[in-house]
Amino acid sequence: MAAFVGSRIVLRTLLKPRSGVGGLIAPSFLRVSAPQEKHTYISRRVAMLRISVFALVLVVCFATALQAQAPAPKPGPEVKKLHVGIGHWTYEGTYKPGPLGSGGNFTGEFTGQMILGGFFYQGRWTEKGPGGEAHGIEIDGYEPVNKNITSTFYVDDGSRFSGTLTVTGNTWTYEGMFTVAGKPYQFKGTFVLAPDMVNATYNCEIAPEGQPLVPWFDSKYTKVKPAANK
Repeated sequence: MAAFVGSRIVLRTLLKPRSGVGGLIAPSFLRVSAPQEKHTYISRRVAMLRISVFALVLVVCFATALQAQAPAPKPGPEVKKLHVGIGHWTYEGTYKPGPLGSGGNFTGEFTGQMILGGFFYQGRWTEKGPGGEAHGIEIDGYEPVNKNITSTFYVDDGSRFSGTLTVTGNTWTYEGMFTVAGKPYQFKGTFVLAPDMVNATYNCEIAPEGQPLVPWFDSKYTKVKPAANK
């Protein structure tokens, strides 16, 4: 009995309400701590996340290293054939009477250079002739699918040429369609460099689509400024 009373006294003391707080507060040795399993699960999740991030960083670094080691593409030998046209040229010639007018003399300047990593040849010209001053641009580049050099001219009166350019030794041959004032014309131009690589002739033929070609103009070119050394 005494023991029982004593136990009740001890229990009452242990379960004595804390001042200012409702209810009974269990002693520390009766309280239950957070499960260790939950702590272990969180630690594993953090570790897996760190491993995933580290693996991602390795993949990115490896891909970047491979990209840095990959050689940059270079222009092929077909495009290098156009290098002889690099430089500043002056020219003069005569238009023949024909489908595009009564003809007359003309003079001009032409500058050729490689652009866009050396994959394309660009020519720009300014010409004074019977119709006044004209400006144009030429873009040539190798087409690997058809395995030929494509050529396009644009003139500031809306005229344009689209066709192919064949380079054989020192001879450039343009063939295609020239559109003038909305009408298509067959076009063939032959540019021939002299052995000194400084002088050249450029003669062209033209005709309405489906008709025989006739002479359009004859001209002479002189390179007055060679390409800059790189």
